[in-house]
Amino acid sequence: MLVSAAVAFAVAAVSVTCWFIVQGKLYDEIDNDLRSSVGAVSRIHVAAALSACGQPPATGPLGPSGSYLQIVKSTGEACPFPDSAGTVKVTGSDTAIAKDPRSTGTLRNGTGNDGEPVRVLTTPLMVKGSAPGEQYVAEDSALVLGVSLAGTRSTLNELALLLLVVSGIGVVGAGAAGLAVARAGLRPVDKLTEAVEHVARTEDLTVRIPVEDDTDDEIARLSRSFNSMTSALASSRELQQQLIADAGHELRTPLTSLRTNIELLTRSEETGRPLPAADRKALLASVKAQMTELGALIGDLQELSRSEAQRGERVQVVALADTVESALRRARLRGPELTITADLHPWFVRAEPTALERAVVNILDNAVKFSPGSGTIEVRLTGGALTVRDHGPGIPAEELPHVFDRFWRSPSARALPGSGLGLSIVARTVRQAGGEVTLARADGGGTVVTVRLPGAPTPPPETP
Repeated sequence: MLVSAAVAFAVAAVSVTCWFIVQGKLYDEIDNDLRSSVGAVSRIHVAAALSACGQPPATGPLGPSGSYLQIVKSTGEACPFPDSAGTVKVTGSDTAIAKDPRSTGTLRNGTGNDGEPVRVLTTPLMVKGSAPGEQYVAEDSALVLGVSLAGTRSTLNELALLLLVVSGIGVVGAGAAGLAVARAGLRPVDKLTEAVEHVARTEDLTVRIPVEDDTDDEIARLSRSFNSMTSALASSRELQQQLIADAGHELRTPLTSLRTNIELLTRSEETGRPLPAADRKALLASVKAQMTELGALIGDLQELSRSEAQRGERVQVVALADTVESALRRARLRGPELTITADLHPWFVRAEPTALERAVVNILDNAVKFSPGSGTIEVRLTGGALTVRDHGPGIPAEELPHVFDRFWRSPSARALPGSGLGLSIVARTVRQAGGEVTLARADGGGTVVTVRLPGAPTPPPETP
């Protein structure tokens, strides 16, 4: 409809302009013919023309065939010539020219006595004098010469009809072409709409819209964006379902142990047979350990569930050496029997302070957990690279690709406390800070974790 309206407006403007141009040209030709006829009329002996006001003069035909020729007096009386096709209705402009011999004449549209439209030229009447070549303007009289416009208007009407027909065909054709182009162009939008409705109705995120590789228009870009969005949503849902399943599995073990221990304590109270002091102390210690493990697991899940926007709001410049030093104090409390050495050089990064410290603590906790008694842990920070090396059993090469997966735990470490989320949180925190983390077997045994973060040895200047 928009295409048709635009074409109709353009065609109408062109047609109207064309019609007026043709009308102007035709009227110009008629006006030129009238002016050229005035010379022939003015050479008639005016006395004969004016005698008896309407008596035929002594000369032959006056003006072009079928023309209207008359003399108008200042009183408004019209005196037609014998050869005139009729009389033209006199107007005030005609009598004004008859009264003012100095006027130059006028051109107008008029009406004959028979109702025909007439193009009229009114000009002062020139009269020959007695001397050869002498002419003067007759007083109180004007010459009126007219030509019928019936043929001209018929031509203009035919032109208007032709333009109307051609314009109508053009508008209809443009509308049909616009409809075909619009349907072809919007067909991908229909497919996209159907896909969106299908996803909204069924929550099926496997829907994909086929897009040709060599197409790069707006619809193709929109389709690719939709495919990318559904792929990201499907991946997010899969990760969410996996996280829920893994979290449920990990929560089940400590909850089962808690329930068992609490049932034993409750039964001993109900039956009146108290447990031995050593057994009761062991059960309470187990309950406390399981509660601690549950608290750590819930904290890890909350950390993983935080959005990128929430993290980005807390990013600031952090002194990495101070963060590592704070994490070392906690690690020494958890492994008092271990020897932990540190060589820290200043390095400033942009990260979330709490998340970064938690990541370093997780790395050190793993080192403490897998280090043998009276072992050594070596920590070094230089040039933006933080390395933590322990002297434990190390990680088998086939297990290295999985160490940063959520809830993944080495078969040899399943008996140790932990949720399998520590290194996953480390990888996410480091990646969000723009760095990278790697874990490898160390020469001579043990494991070395390397964290590289972009930054500088001095803090950036504060923004005023």
